Amino acid sequence: MNFLDEFLELIFPTVCGFCGKINKEGLCKECEQKISMKVDYCIDTFNDKYFEKHIYAMKYDGIIRNEILNYKFHDKSYMYKTFSKIILKSKKICDILENYDIITDVSIHKKRKKERGYDQSALIAKEIARNIGGLKYEKLLKKVKNTPRQSSLKKSERLTNIRNAYEVTNKAIICGKRIVIFDDIYTTGATANECAKVLKQMKAKEILILTLAK
Repeated sequence: MNFLDEFLELIFPTVCGFCGKINKEGLCKECEQKISMKVDYCIDTFNDKYFEKHIYAMKYDGIIRNEILNYKFHDKSYMYKTFSKIILKSKKICDILENYDIITDVSIHKKRKKERGYDQSALIAKEIARNIGGLKYEKLLKKVKNTPRQSSLKKSERLTNIRNAYEVTNKAIICGKRIVIFDDIYTTGATANECAKVLKQMKAKEILILTLAK
């Protein structure tokens, strides 16, 4: 930790995202025990999508659903430390991530980022990269269409809504790379598949989707 980080930690100490108590890890032991029943690291494999694997840490229900929504929509950007910690506590996930070259995020549109003040998936993806040796964070995706939220649409509408919503940035570094795409929630997989598609078009070798919850 450099001087600036130490100074900021002194002024704005890291807290547990669930209970608000000061905790440098972002997740206190008490809350970790409370949510332990909700944590269930799972890996799904696919042969009919543009990505090969999907890893998620939790089921999207109950307290987990509430806290993810708080993180996204209620000005609680500090919770990225808590959610990152949940992922990084899994040796199984960390061992898998070490085999990839780049981690990126499912970008939100610039208008929505301006309204929210932060990009929730980017914060977590960067924190994961800082803690996984050999995994580098790069901003590879740009959302060019300010689409309605996927959660507000029927399953049949989601594919159309997200089509051509993303463009690739930094094209030169994608070819031949194994890439992790991080997002907060996986529902139908439409967004993940659209993002994976544009990266595969740039000759990405392999793509893993990593989410907090499904």
